Amino acid sequence: MKAASDLSRRDFLNATASVGGGLILALTLPGAGGQSNSAAAAARAAPAAGKSATQINAWLKIARDNSITIIVDRSEMGQGVYTALPMLLAEELNIDMGVIRIEAAPVGDAYINPGNGGQVTGTSNSVQDAWEKLRMAGATARTMLISAAAKRWRIDAAQCHVENGTVVNSQGKVLTYGELADAAAREPVPKELKLKSRSDFQIIGRARPRTDTPGKVDGSAEFGLDVKLPGMLHAVLAQSPVLGGKVKTVDAGAAEKMPGVRKVMVTSSGVVVVADHFWQALKARNVLAIAWDSGANAQLDNTAIRAMLVKTAAAGAGLSARNDGNVESALKSSKQRLSAAYYLPLLAHATMEPMNCTADVRADGCDLYVGTQVQQIAQTTAATAAGLAPEKVRVFTTLIGGGFGRRLDIDFIPAAVEASKAVGVPVKVTWTREDDMTHDTYRPPAYEEVSGGIDAAGKITAWKLHITSPSITARMFPPVKGVDDSVIEAAVNNLYDVPNLSVSYSRQEIGIDVGYMRSVSHAPNCFVIESFMDELAAAAGKNPYDFRLAQLAKKPRQRRVLQLAAERAGWGKAAAGRHQGIALLEGYTTHLAQVAEISIENGELKVHKITCVVDCGQMVNPRIVESQIESGIVFGLTAALWGEVTLKGGRVQQTNFNNYRLLRNNELPELDVHLVDSDEAPGGIGEAAVPLVAPAICNAIFTATGIRLRELPIGRQKLLKA
Repeated sequence: MKAASDLSRRDFLNATASVGGGLILALTLPGAGGQSNSAAAAARAAPAAGKSATQINAWLKIARDNSITIIVDRSEMGQGVYTALPMLLAEELNIDMGVIRIEAAPVGDAYINPGNGGQVTGTSNSVQDAWEKLRMAGATARTMLISAAAKRWRIDAAQCHVENGTVVNSQGKVLTYGELADAAAREPVPKELKLKSRSDFQIIGRARPRTDTPGKVDGSAEFGLDVKLPGMLHAVLAQSPVLGGKVKTVDAGAAEKMPGVRKVMVTSSGVVVVADHFWQALKARNVLAIAWDSGANAQLDNTAIRAMLVKTAAAGAGLSARNDGNVESALKSSKQRLSAAYYLPLLAHATMEPMNCTADVRADGCDLYVGTQVQQIAQTTAATAAGLAPEKVRVFTTLIGGGFGRRLDIDFIPAAVEASKAVGVPVKVTWTREDDMTHDTYRPPAYEEVSGGIDAAGKITAWKLHITSPSITARMFPPVKGVDDSVIEAAVNNLYDVPNLSVSYSRQEIGIDVGYMRSVSHAPNCFVIESFMDELAAAAGKNPYDFRLAQLAKKPRQRRVLQLAAERAGWGKAAAGRHQGIALLEGYTTHLAQVAEISIENGELKVHKITCVVDCGQMVNPRIVESQIESGIVFGLTAALWGEVTLKGGRVQQTNFNNYRLLRNNELPELDVHLVDSDEAPGGIGEAAVPLVAPAICNAIFTATGIRLRELPIGRQKLLKA
């Protein structure tokens, strides 16, 4: 038997079946053994005899043995794009999902996401972007295959149709896609296409298992941490404990004498230790004598960050993002006027797979094996580090063990490239969990001031929101002119019927890098808006549900999800000792309502149930939609209950999951997710459920205790009755 350190996931599963006695259960998953999800593995594998594939278009390869490869241009990080996007092509091609192989797209113009301005997986728009594009690609290939078959049979194409990976003519003759692929690729691209109507869908809209599940169970799926190349060395990175600090001096004498250590070098990212094995590199890093220049953040802490935001908010109105009517006049003339200030903390992404990257730099090029959400930026970053032209860098995107926006950043890439270039062989750089927690690009804090006015009938007459926060976009995609759109999401498109409404933004940097996190500013802004809606409802003497419903005359889809959520949750009928809170969101062109049901005993909060009703338009795979909504709720629960990053002297205090709490299995409430059938275009689902959790729970807490929580996390608040 192999040593424990040498066991792969597959070895472990096999080993557990052969030792210990007792019941042995063999589990076979659909598609197991016939499908590879790994672009990196595919790139290193020699093509099998007789399986050379013909590329029909940017999305499709058909081999002579009838195997079909679909190229997916979005990174798979658990959200299901390796299933949902191929379903779009499979629908128009009339092929069974079981015969499909998945390949991650290389860097290429065909794979640019127009909504994100590049080859980017983000903003929950993978299906939205692909909805027509991939169906058109499938229909194009179908038309070309039919045309090739018709020419071979010397008949009119109208006498042919496709079924189950073949072209069939009116006389019953059949040609497989594999037999036609070469000829089809030479056919002209059709100028007119007819897409299937919804009533004819056989694959789209049907729940089906995910294509990447078997590989994740049997160990064949390749994440970044799984990459192995011939002659590969391993490396770890020492970074300044104070965020933003730099290396002054390094004494590597003791580290260089340790077993397996090949090189210690200062890079643009910090000090890299390269060794034969990861643990050798890590042990050597621990004995490095590094003097750090702490820089400007040596005194930075959370109190200072908050003071910066409050001071900037008080300095002026900021930049106007929206200004309807006359807000100041309407506030003055309102029967009641309320004002409040809310504060949202720094948050860590806390992905299950820490940052890692494998680089193979040669004189003539560089291969990058990495879990990234930004292939083009990864390519240019690696090219700069290697001193190569971007086109000399190939990017192989692995499966990602959690992205949440963290892998929109590329700070973990340069060290691997620089190290590989220095030692002349492939190098994998792996961050430890502690590296990952203490050197994240954190969700920015936000300080938000809001005022509202209501009339005698309980209608909102005025709404004024001023957001103060750092800018993510200005660092990652400069220059930002005017209002940063990523800061005002869900605020500028306030879904309620308010005649006088203003939203403004003041930018205040805090000295450390901040990054995009799942739902970005939808989460802080939804927390403020939906919490303050409850404050206005209380001031008007209205039920929070009725109060919202009255402000949605122009939003029929929002009214519908709100009504369904209240109905399914039994709004106003909670059992004794239980209390409910409600929240609403229109984000990523998806419409959601959530009801949280809680209890509080001796100041301790327990979340019993969350009901979520979702109208996301047409769904490709309802099973994936449901799982993404559930996932978003769990993510939102973690953030709402415990999420907070604290700094002391510029050093992050949270180092692992012992002091950065995640939701545990025994804390998971009952989840009731209801998906509304719709003919509308698809909306985004990966992030949409996250923002509603905190306001729904906090609104329930107010009902239970009379305490209004205006900052998070909930876990450090006293919940005894006011």
